[in-house]
Amino acid sequence: MRRLLAAAVLLLATTAQAQGAAGAPPVYFDWFEYAGSDAAFEAPLPAGYYRNPILAGFHADPSIVGANGKFYLVNSSFTYYPGIPVFESNDLVHWKQIGNVIDRPTQLDFDGLSVSRGIFAPSIEYHDGTFYVVTTATDSGGNFIATAGDPAGPWSDPHWLPGIGGIDPSLFFDEDGTVYLLNNDEPAGPARYDGHRAIWMQQIDLANFKPVGPRKVLIDGGVEPEKNPIWIEGPHIYKRDGWYYLSDAEGGTGPQHSQVVLRSREVWGPYVAYAGNPILTQRDLPADRPLPITNAGHADLVEGPDGSWWAVFLASRNYQQRHYNTGRETYLLPVEWRNGWPLILPAGQNIPYVAVAPSWMRGEASQAPSTGNFRVRDEFDGPELSSDWLRVRVPKVAWADLRERPGALAVHPLPEDLDTLHNPAFLGRRQQHLRFEASTGLTRPAAGIAAGLAAFQSEAYWYFLGVRSLAADRLLIFLEGRDGSGVTRTLASQEIAAPAALELKIKGDEGNYAFAFDLGDGRGWQTLASGVDGAVLSTDRAGGFVGTLLGPFARDERALRSK
Repeated sequence: MRRLLAAAVLLLATTAQAQGAAGAPPVYFDWFEYAGSDAAFEAPLPAGYYRNPILAGFHADPSIVGANGKFYLVNSSFTYYPGIPVFESNDLVHWKQIGNVIDRPTQLDFDGLSVSRGIFAPSIEYHDGTFYVVTTATDSGGNFIATAGDPAGPWSDPHWLPGIGGIDPSLFFDEDGTVYLLNNDEPAGPARYDGHRAIWMQQIDLANFKPVGPRKVLIDGGVEPEKNPIWIEGPHIYKRDGWYYLSDAEGGTGPQHSQVVLRSREVWGPYVAYAGNPILTQRDLPADRPLPITNAGHADLVEGPDGSWWAVFLASRNYQQRHYNTGRETYLLPVEWRNGWPLILPAGQNIPYVAVAPSWMRGEASQAPSTGNFRVRDEFDGPELSSDWLRVRVPKVAWADLRERPGALAVHPLPEDLDTLHNPAFLGRRQQHLRFEASTGLTRPAAGIAAGLAAFQSEAYWYFLGVRSLAADRLLIFLEGRDGSGVTRTLASQEIAAPAALELKIKGDEGNYAFAFDLGDGRGWQTLASGVDGAVLSTDRAGGFVGTLLGPFARDERALRSK
């Protein structure tokens, strides 16, 4: 209800502004359908097992907490809005999104930022009836804490943390009531090499959201500083059997990514590294292995009701050894304690696509639409948009409307193209499979408007399968793309008679994409372009930290703005 009221307030306050500013009639999308069919998910899932990833498609940097008999998880959202999704689960396997920490346009502003800036690595904790999310608004405010009594929201506005630089903050509540803030930042002295970072800790007064007392380096460089390890980050402290365990990601977010652990009898250290580090990685496996999972790291641990421990972490499913359009996803594995040390996965072992579920899991094993092969269809017949839909940066006007024509999504075109550093009229749903189809049905756009389906990785890497009116009875169907060169190219086009119905489809098979249309004339799907380079949308090629989104887009070409 709170989300519905917030959406209604934004709609009433800004619909007139959107229409006045854009001056363009809406395009109506009647439905959107997504289907995935990956080879890794084809085998039947036995009872008592679950599939990895537990959250398929761009769900990076997971953090988890147990509270009130349930589990809650958050992910990085970068400059997408609404930001910082909050998921709930009874069993660590089946997850449902229940809200967002950033769900009001007044909370943050990401205008002018590339897609992979904004919210980095949120961490969630629960203490004395309050949920805390601490995170970094990169290039848009710095480190802050948001609070809520109910993880579904409402969440507070950001409580900014003065004097705390760096990224990846987390909180640790010690048994004596003291609260500590950890994060990644530059080392105390000059950096010795590129990627040299340190893990810092400082006590924090949560009543006033102010760090207090001295700030101290717990790890300088990594677990083997003599080897110049890079990008020590994502710190978490856990206490078990009188030991303080400090676990961190190390090695960067690519193929060398890993998770390491140290421990100490005192919270301030000194921390001694585990001789068996890393406790999770995939960098020691052959690059040409079938159905590879790579980039594993950035883990957070949680204890289950039966005393078992579990880790959520990020990893990627690759094709052609290095490409991953689905971004960095969330995985789950049990934690084994060996001689007082936690181990997520022994060296040389593949992350399993199918694993034994927690002992307390009940119900069917199906995890769709979080993972596995499935088909979903949005008829746009609800009172508000599904939580699957994301916008690029925070909207300044309410250009998406489900009330104007019940049973359809009305998109009011804006004079922003997909290369903008502001908010285009684009709604995106995560690509969750290497093999997928995404399709929609839409009305004919008015003169001066282009509308259709986009596959979007960032403002510099995208495809747009669009239509525009040429005359009273003619349309142009076209495919545009950007590949990082800074130039938008028309890759294919076809002039057609204005149809009674119009459907568009994007189909992907690893790095091979195809774009098609159906005019409702009995001829079925007609291909506009095939064999298109889908690796353009791969994170390793486009850079940054996100995955591909798919969905409706409309632009007002009469007053088009880009960057």
